[in-house]
Amino acid sequence: MMRLFTPAPDSLLAQLRSPLSMRWQAGLSLFALVAVFQGPLSVGHATGTWLVPTLLAVPVFVYLYSRVYVGPRRHHAWYVAGMAATALALWVCNPFGFVLLALAAVLSAFSPSWRRWLASVAIIGTLALVKAWAFGDPFGQALAVVMAGLFGGFSNVAYMFSARKDAELRLSQSEVRRLAILAERERIGRDLHDLLGHTLSLVALKSELGKRLALAEPARAQREMEEVERVARHALAEVRAAVTGMRRSDLAAELTSARLMLEASGVMLDGELPEGLDLPGHVEAPLALVLREAVTNIHRHARATRASVALSIDGSGIGMRIGDNGKGGLAAHGNGVSGMRERVRGLGGTLSIESPPRRGTLLSIRVPLQARATAALQRADATVALPSAGGRA
Repeated sequence: MMRLFTPAPDSLLAQLRSPLSMRWQAGLSLFALVAVFQGPLSVGHATGTWLVPTLLAVPVFVYLYSRVYVGPRRHHAWYVAGMAATALALWVCNPFGFVLLALAAVLSAFSPSWRRWLASVAIIGTLALVKAWAFGDPFGQALAVVMAGLFGGFSNVAYMFSARKDAELRLSQSEVRRLAILAERERIGRDLHDLLGHTLSLVALKSELGKRLALAEPARAQREMEEVERVARHALAEVRAAVTGMRRSDLAAELTSARLMLEASGVMLDGELPEGLDLPGHVEAPLALVLREAVTNIHRHARATRASVALSIDGSGIGMRIGDNGKGGLAAHGNGVSGMRERVRGLGGTLSIESPPRRGTLLSIRVPLQARATAALQRADATVALPSAGGRA
């Protein structure tokens, strides 16, 4: 039974990556079925004339209704046609069967094109008018079917357009990330090949030579092994320098990553870096990590719709402002904020927070670029470098 309601690969839910809002809409719309049972009872119709046909028609209608969402989209027109036929047949016995016909008209908007939707509404509306005329039903019921198909269908068309754009955006972001990862892997592979290929070949040759000379010419063998040691240490220094460059964070990459993260969650990010930005590595890396932490907080907690990043540089230092229009109330001493404060303080700078409730949050960071701050940064760099001096990789 569950296989009948499992989305096909080319179904509506599968193509839109099964959005939660659409699944909720599909479930809530089925509450219209209550009308085909409660309506006849409210107007005093004898149950013997409508109850059995309704009990037979509703399961068929629900099955076709579910296939609109989980069945192949190429069969969409057949599902809607089956729903309309079932609703018309029920309407003959049940005066509230037009409710199901209106629901079929609304779901016709999930057609692959808006022209098919309008054609479906026109056909369903014509059938409703003919039925009302032939059986003497109020024309208001037929008009309700047409209006539901147009207005309800238009909301579905607008939703489909937005959902397709969102799905395309997510796919493009995934492709950008995949290509970026692939390019980084290729770059790392090239760098390691260039760094280690020649060096390891030289080490192997000299080690082999030293082995052959170990007994015949010990002094020369010793010189060869000393050369091997020198080459190996040089290669190790180059690898450490390359790894340091790979680990280094930069503001441009973090801003691009922040835009992808926020826009994927519906938050528009405004902000560009100044042209020709060239900051010292020991300054740019901590600022990039501060930006990452701030954007992560916006993504997880702010409930914002817009965010902004502004960076300015003048003769006295660097200023960075990160803001959003979310719920505000950011704790001034949370773990994330404490980490940002420590990084900014390590640069000799200051971080201030303005976060009134329901009025967003603004982080203002100021980092001086004076001789005193530079000396503090150099001392911090020397402290960080001490563990590697002890031989740790």
